[in-house]
Amino acid sequence: MQQAALITRLSRAARRRSRPYVLLFKPRVMSLVVFTAAVGLLIAPTRPDFPTALAAIALIAIGAGAAGALNMWWDADIDLLMRRTRNRPVPAGQVSGRTAMALGLVFSLLSVLTLGALTNWLAAGLLAFTIFFYAVIYTMWLKRRTPQNIVIGGAAGALPPMIGWAAATGDVGLASLSLFLLIFLWTPPHFWALALFTRDDYDRAGVPMLTVTHGRAATRRQILRYAVALALAAVLPVVAGIGGIIYLAVAVPLNGVFLAGAWRVAHRSESEADRDHYRAERALFRLSLWYLFLHFSALVGDAALRTLTP
Repeated sequence: MQQAALITRLSRAARRRSRPYVLLFKPRVMSLVVFTAAVGLLIAPTRPDFPTALAAIALIAIGAGAAGALNMWWDADIDLLMRRTRNRPVPAGQVSGRTAMALGLVFSLLSVLTLGALTNWLAAGLLAFTIFFYAVIYTMWLKRRTPQNIVIGGAAGALPPMIGWAAATGDVGLASLSLFLLIFLWTPPHFWALALFTRDDYDRAGVPMLTVTHGRAATRRQILRYAVALALAAVLPVVAGIGGIIYLAVAVPLNGVFLAGAWRVAHRSESEADRDHYRAERALFRLSLWYLFLHFSALVGDAALRTLTP
């Protein structure tokens, strides 16, 4: 009994010590990267064997986590000023900035080189570009300089399904580009809906989010415009041949609901939003959390259906 209790205490202590390092790699963001990359690999016309596919997805996840660590190292000063981010490991003092930077660089290099050796160098090159784009172009350059930070920086989050596709096929085609565009156009309304009810955070940190530089009314209009563009882009997987009946059954009503939510957000005044504590904006943000999962899951369903159909 004493040995079991000692093992339990040691296990809990190990989890407490390791938790900041796990959070350093932004597991929530990583989960979206893993999922979309896995879908890109799964629906590709050719696939590597299961162990190679599993290793490729793990390496893409490690690369994404490394980029997250570099982001957290660089942004520690502004993360400390925002309620949403001040408890992250680096601003909270649980992991030093130097350690975050070192881990980010080491795991970036490790993931890229291993993915190239295991699959192909196109996939590795796309992963390297994704890490560079997120850590340098978005984090170090765009984020603090332009309200288009989310728009341009969204390219980093949109690349994982292309990496998965490239790991499976060794090329980049219209199908994987359609997945890229779906995520790229989803990113602005997703983050701007969040920014509408967390603007004070960005004000304090001096981050030029669109809500800060152009105001909430302009942000609402932009959300609707991007929602329209997103609905149009949602057709492209069908055109590319990877979206079928299951995808259409999901995408058509889901984009209709998303457009309706964006319309409500775009045509509300700030006084209305204040009165109901940003109910419509929060609802659109919650819906955006499901948007990609449902679209990409439907694509997997269509791929499985094609496999089962003679």
